[in-house]
Amino acid sequence: MVLPHSFLQSLEGVPGFDRMAFEDVHTAGRQVTSLRINPAKWNYPGAKKLIDGFRQNQGREIKESPIPWCANGYYLDERPSFTFDPFLHAGVYYVQEASSMFIGYALEKACKGKSSLRALDLCAAPGGKTTLLASIENISLLVSNEIIRSRVPALYENVVKWGSPNVLITQDDPRDFQRLPGFFDIMLVDAPCSGSGLFRRDQDAVKEWSPQNVTICSQRQQRILADALPALREDGLLIYSTCSYSREEDEKILDWLVDSFDMETVQIDIPVEWGIIETASEAKQAFGYRFYPDKIKGEGFFMACLRKKKETDAGTWKILKPDMASAAEQKLLAEWIKNADGFAFIRRNEEYMAMPTGILEDFAVISANLSLRKSGTRIGKLIRGKLNPDHELAMSTMHNQEIQTHTLDYDDAIRFLKKENSIPRSAQQGWLLIEYEKQSLGFIKSMPGRANNYYPADWRIRAESPF
Repeated sequence: MVLPHSFLQSLEGVPGFDRMAFEDVHTAGRQVTSLRINPAKWNYPGAKKLIDGFRQNQGREIKESPIPWCANGYYLDERPSFTFDPFLHAGVYYVQEASSMFIGYALEKACKGKSSLRALDLCAAPGGKTTLLASIENISLLVSNEIIRSRVPALYENVVKWGSPNVLITQDDPRDFQRLPGFFDIMLVDAPCSGSGLFRRDQDAVKEWSPQNVTICSQRQQRILADALPALREDGLLIYSTCSYSREEDEKILDWLVDSFDMETVQIDIPVEWGIIETASEAKQAFGYRFYPDKIKGEGFFMACLRKKKETDAGTWKILKPDMASAAEQKLLAEWIKNADGFAFIRRNEEYMAMPTGILEDFAVISANLSLRKSGTRIGKLIRGKLNPDHELAMSTMHNQEIQTHTLDYDDAIRFLKKENSIPRSAQQGWLLIEYEKQSLGFIKSMPGRANNYYPADWRIRAESPF
């Protein structure tokens, strides 16, 4: 791989940049594969059983090793065919670039001792960082936003598979969040950038890079931040990140934030052996963290954590009270939910959703001020006093363990994920929750002589098996 000369020149003098080692690692072209386990769904320590599944089902001799800054993150020494792993479709793990998992480590350090935090992932699709935030215990409400309509379906799919009931998806411009002054405790802005950190795995990013594009991206990043920051409360935390090495998109943005918005950076304690480079911006000495592929096992990445010092007038937020299910409806719905007392049941048209009671007031605020695309967990429709369950319920971590289930082996699980109808080898009739190795995949409706597969058509496996 030949890197642009102007790009390499622009990095001279940047902390941690070693031109020879940097060019060598890009020339080698080695790909790094990593994943992050969903702690709400995976009941086994570590990833060994998961890797054993790759070996058993795909005949691949794969080994795992831990990612030092992510307790649930693992490197794989070879990339399996994730598409043909039922655990992926069950939301047991998410395939995510290792460097970006550092965001979880930084937030856990910065938010230690705090609870019931409201968080916003402003530029969320396809959902890797949203699922990362959803696994942080002291975040009670997570709003996952994506302005680009075509990217929302992928975000929705990944959020649903992860199964967290406290995630709301919105589709709003950053400036729309000014309707919620001082609402959020945490704001993650993984900003659109020039993409130089992904050069090793994306040849198109190399072709598209230019100093002009860096300038355009820097201006866009400032506009996004300026529009959204009023929604962050005083003493709230901003996580700013890019997959760019350029100072104009990294340290210079930090100087601009500190100077323009009365913010201060939070220093994150990291072991030196991790190979992460701590930097300080030129004007304000704001701390940032650089990831170079010649120093860490992962791709190029930049992250900083900043605290907002300036007081924000919260004002009065508009509220839209939800349409609650009747007592009789709640009783029927509660049969499908474990720990049902911790959830409120909301009716929207003919569908019913379950919302953690602790975020019901927040939901009323979000509903009134933003464009919701997903709220709570959709349970299904009540038809003649019986529930037709929704796929969101199957994927959630809240469905009642007493629901009728049917277990599939690997081959049948793949057929189910291809949305093929097959009659289960079971005498049970009615709605059945399909499981593979104790992990839910979706619903079928079993009837005499046939069964209907209710796996979402848009999510089905279309590819032919490579083995």
